[in-house]
Amino acid sequence: MTFGMISGVAMVAAGMPYYLAILMSVMVYAGNAQLAALQLYTSGSPIAIAIMAALVINLRFSIYSLAITPHLSAASPRWRPLLAYILSDNGYAMTLRGYERPMEALDKVWYYSGCCAAIWITWQTGTLVGVLLGAGIPAGWHLEFSILLAFLGIVAPTIRDRAIAAAACAAGVTAVLAWSLPLRLGLLLATAAGIITGMLVEKLQEKFSP
Repeated sequence: MTFGMISGVAMVAAGMPYYLAILMSVMVYAGNAQLAALQLYTSGSPIAIAIMAALVINLRFSIYSLAITPHLSAASPRWRPLLAYILSDNGYAMTLRGYERPMEALDKVWYYSGCCAAIWITWQTGTLVGVLLGAGIPAGWHLEFSILLAFLGIVAPTIRDRAIAAAACAAGVTAVLAWSLPLRLGLLLATAAGIITGMLVEKLQEKFSP
């Protein structure tokens, strides 16, 4: 909810009307992409650059989709667009943790829907509160730090073997080193570095395991 509040406050502080801020939150539903696009647009960048930055940042969802799709085979085709819409970082992480337990195919669909719907409701509620509060929250509160803590709290328990740990380290180091790249390309590079490193370590483990 805190991240949603920050997003709402940022949109209103940038001069966006309340109704547009809420509409953007519902239609775009991508916190990092929303904030990056908003920052670029308000700094005078062309709208095409802001949209491109949002698309680049959201490329990670294509990776999430590839990983989660095999678990949602029981979903009806008419519901799949909705399932794709509610996909989020936190929902993805929570769902994969739940899938560590044996589940029927249809139960997996309902579990995913429940996790992601809960995140969607929390995000929209936080955004609405942030929009209503506007720029009244002091910048000295540094609420953005709680985003990192919340995300670490979700991801950390999923690191249970060397391949995943190596992938997380590679992604983290790459993200820090590539932070200054334009259009938030560092996030894309970090994702690629994490995937490649994890696959290499997994292959090495298979090769040298007794």
